[in-house]
Amino acid sequence: MFIKKRSKLAFFLLGITSIFFSSLPVKSAEKLFLSYGPLKFSVEVKSLEIFAKDGTVNDDLGQYLGLIPPDKRDEFREGLTKKVPLNPVLVSRFFKSDMGEDILIRLGKGITLEGGENGGIALRGAIVQSAFDPDGLTLLNILKKYPTNLQIQGELVKGAVEEGDKIISATENLVKEMRTWTAEEASNNAPVDYAKLSDIRKTGKYQVKKEVWQLTDASRNRKFYVDVYIPQGVSGDKTSVIVFSHGLSSRPEDFDTPLNHLASYGYVIAAPQHIGSDTIYLKEMFEGYHKNIFDQDEFINRPKDISFVIDELERRNPTEFQGKLDLKNVGMAGHSFGGYTALAIAGATIDFDYLQKTCERLYGGLDVGILLQCRALELPRENYSFRDPRVTAIIAANPVNRYIFGQTGISKIQIPVLLASGSNDPAAPPVFEQGMPFTWLNTPDKYWMLVEGQAHVNFNKLDGGIKQALDSTVNLALPSQDLISSYVKGVSVAFFEVHLKNNPNFRNYLQSSYGQYLSENQEYKLDFITNASSDKVKTAIGQLEK
Repeated sequence: MFIKKRSKLAFFLLGITSIFFSSLPVKSAEKLFLSYGPLKFSVEVKSLEIFAKDGTVNDDLGQYLGLIPPDKRDEFREGLTKKVPLNPVLVSRFFKSDMGEDILIRLGKGITLEGGENGGIALRGAIVQSAFDPDGLTLLNILKKYPTNLQIQGELVKGAVEEGDKIISATENLVKEMRTWTAEEASNNAPVDYAKLSDIRKTGKYQVKKEVWQLTDASRNRKFYVDVYIPQGVSGDKTSVIVFSHGLSSRPEDFDTPLNHLASYGYVIAAPQHIGSDTIYLKEMFEGYHKNIFDQDEFINRPKDISFVIDELERRNPTEFQGKLDLKNVGMAGHSFGGYTALAIAGATIDFDYLQKTCERLYGGLDVGILLQCRALELPRENYSFRDPRVTAIIAANPVNRYIFGQTGISKIQIPVLLASGSNDPAAPPVFEQGMPFTWLNTPDKYWMLVEGQAHVNFNKLDGGIKQALDSTVNLALPSQDLISSYVKGVSVAFFEVHLKNNPNFRNYLQSSYGQYLSENQEYKLDFITNASSDKVKTAIGQLEK
């Protein structure tokens, strides 16, 4: 159930390439050719146009429709003229970026010019022209704009579909397994009546003051702001600190709710802007100031931003915080690209050889997370190390990390780690981006939470244009953001209380039985496992990847 929705969302997030994958066997200009081994047949684009208009089936189209199940034909017809309301300028700019071109070239291996030449660049022209056309961005319009006859390489398309099905099937199985492992671990937990314990999903006892600091790292000629959440009236000699890293094309204030929540429990929170991969950079890219969605040097600059912020906290500690900040035991959290940042700070190192092999895979581009990680190949091949020993526990939510770090890089982490996933996440599929890395972690203090139905982003934060496009292309039934937020609030407080403050009173919250308690009477469950299930995860994922 979860994955059918996830699959549609994944294709949307690959941009309007979804048009091709949601109706894969039907593209052309005047004529579309479909080849599979020695077989080859054609369909006139005009026949598709007539069929879309009134349902009339010409002879050439009839042989093709015979391959489509009867209950799917209406869906196919509707898909020909369904509009995707995206800004044509943004479409054009995206497909001129390195990631956009990479998607096109990968698509172009299966969607070729007649004769077999890669059709990616021609595809870009057709997509952009269709987006600017009054009839809008539709599959049929793209086919009409394609500059020459188009050929579908059946074997390659079949392989791509099988790769997508593999991800879908693996994730469906993972959700079932995670529920089982959660239940098994919970059965071994000592009984806890959570209804009688403090509800740590609720706001803590401290009022929070928010400040915005403007920082300059002269060594990198880098200016950025930091959202700082300061709990008021915290008693004791030490105040714990957490640094947060936002995701790609995001910003610190997008995470105001969970950061405020942590601060209300007595943590000073510092969330820096990453200027080469934030919302502003994306906006400037669409305005023509940058070629790409993010600067490839962000793989280096993001971890350095975090260390610089901790340096700044050390500088201000004696005067602004009366020396109370505990900067020898700093926590860190990050989302998506920020998850990469957190893992890098924790000690994970880039494995260029493993990444290179992944990026050369024929169907690797179906995973947008892989495309992001592949841009690290533009970096000089050096032995980068971003480990900051002041950071002693991390949460990585929806991290893109498997292929850039590999087992060699991930296994170097020795501090407590909580990985957080969403079963509907198209950008960082949980089986591959969190499941296998979970087994590679050598730290005994490792945890994995899976929010069933979560889809990488907070849809309440999407701008109106993206929401409109989503509504028009996919039918999403997702858990409410309030439910997701309640899961995150409870687990994150428990994790940092145990692993930053060494507070044993919160250990009961950091186990599978708490996940079950939070999930009671909920359609979308919180699955939660620890190191105790690591071998089971490794065995299960090994079978799924065969």
